[in-house]
Amino acid sequence: LMDGEQLTLRRTAAASAMASQYLSRSDSQHLLVVGTGQLAPEMAIAHCDVRPIRKITVWGRDPHNALATLHALRRAGVDPSIDIQTANDLSAATSQADIICCATTSKAPLVFHADVKSGTHIDLVGGFKPDMRETNDALIAAASVFVDTFDGALAEAGDLVQPMTAGRISRTHVLAELACLAKGKHGGRANEAEITLFKSVGTAIEDLAAAQLAWHSLRDNQRI
Repeated sequence: LMDGEQLTLRRTAAASAMASQYLSRSDSQHLLVVGTGQLAPEMAIAHCDVRPIRKITVWGRDPHNALATLHALRRAGVDPSIDIQTANDLSAATSQADIICCATTSKAPLVFHADVKSGTHIDLVGGFKPDMRETNDALIAAASVFVDTFDGALAEAGDLVQPMTAGRISRTHVLAELACLAKGKHGGRANEAEITLFKSVGTAIEDLAAAQLAWHSLRDNQRI
């Protein structure tokens, strides 16, 4: 038996980290985590595993929850040399980050194009329903957009469905899905100034892969 919630939390973070290897700048050092739910620590740990993160900023609507997330990151084993802070001003924090990870259930944009600096990578893991949003239309239109799967994201992700419905972007604006990046069918980030964006809504094959990995790890370690 495996805990489905833990599998989903970890595979979601792992997929974002995998995408980041292709889409974020290799010298990214400042991670902004928007959201204070159970997924937030997992996302931060995964991003730190693939990029030389030296600073993590946490923002949440409730400052007390942001502080609790900061402590959760420490308990989860984030490198103690990494500076972790909370932010009261999301706009200011957005303008300073190299990677912005949003894991919320917001129905209104939180991250705006005007605040995002060149070369930033945006990782959107919330907004998994058509009526949810984490970014504004201008940011989606300006970014090079990638998804976990075309089928899921184009049907369910409000950050894509809404600007497509409004005519701000077309289907061709979504450049590739994660499998295309992994197979080398798309090269990912094109230059240092590009704003890249990865939108995930989840897919069952990720849960299966995570379950297989957990099982093989247990079998090999315990010689089952």
